[in-house]
Amino acid sequence: MNRLMCFTIGLIAAAGVSAAPDTGKGGAVASARQSDLPGWKLVWEDDFADTKLNEAVWSRCWRGKSDWNNTMSQDPRLLEIKDGVLHLRGIVNDKKAEDPVPYLTAGVTSKGKFTFKYGKVQIRTRFKSAQGAWPALWMMGAEKGWPANGEVDLMEHLNFDDKIFQTVHSVYTLKVDKTNTPRKGSTAKIKRDEWNTYGCEWDADKVVFTVNGKPSHTYPRAAEKGEKQWPFNQPFYFLLSMQIGGGWVNGSGPTNPEHYPAGMEIDWVRVYKPE
Repeated sequence: MNRLMCFTIGLIAAAGVSAAPDTGKGGAVASARQSDLPGWKLVWEDDFADTKLNEAVWSRCWRGKSDWNNTMSQDPRLLEIKDGVLHLRGIVNDKKAEDPVPYLTAGVTSKGKFTFKYGKVQIRTRFKSAQGAWPALWMMGAEKGWPANGEVDLMEHLNFDDKIFQTVHSVYTLKVDKTNTPRKGSTAKIKRDEWNTYGCEWDADKVVFTVNGKPSHTYPRAAEKGEKQWPFNQPFYFLLSMQIGGGWVNGSGPTNPEHYPAGMEIDWVRVYKPE
């Protein structure tokens, strides 16, 4: 766990990866090491080796009006790095006199700090589940507003499910496509109490989702559908979010405050390029 990836700016640029230079421990930017995946070279990694979030790469998510961020908080109890693992927590709000939302949640994003275009992504994570919990690992295009920028959901998990969702979103999937062609997403079975690795292999023609290194769903570029179908030709940034509640997650029943605190643990985030 205590590896520090710090590669030179020249190597970052050559790999199609953009990030601020690392200023110390906590992950991210410096010389690549031997990949553990044949045919792939590890070009970026954060293994959360420090006890503080690497602010050269990550920012905490701020509250917004969407279901995924409407309880986000800067409360320090919600984010911790311990023993090389990033902990994102969701708790019952015990300070409603100051902030009226029922729950408090946390997330981090690399928006404006770290992006990459094409390659292989792997994120190792584990859940502390609850009714109403909605942890997610996802990516967004950096060049336009949503949904024109495209969204790649590497993993979304609901409640106590034994499956995860992997999906792409775009103007095409949300406003044009009426037949789900090509199919925008799929589910995959998991053992939710165990560590699992979620990710994708992404190039100019397809996004191949993976679970524990095995392909789980492919979303292809369909040139005849036009540019709205394929916004996945620009740099993307990461979002790692632990959310509670919302229309989708509460479709199977209301959030149960007795199940909290809940959370998501993240062991590492890795980006590879073909050798």
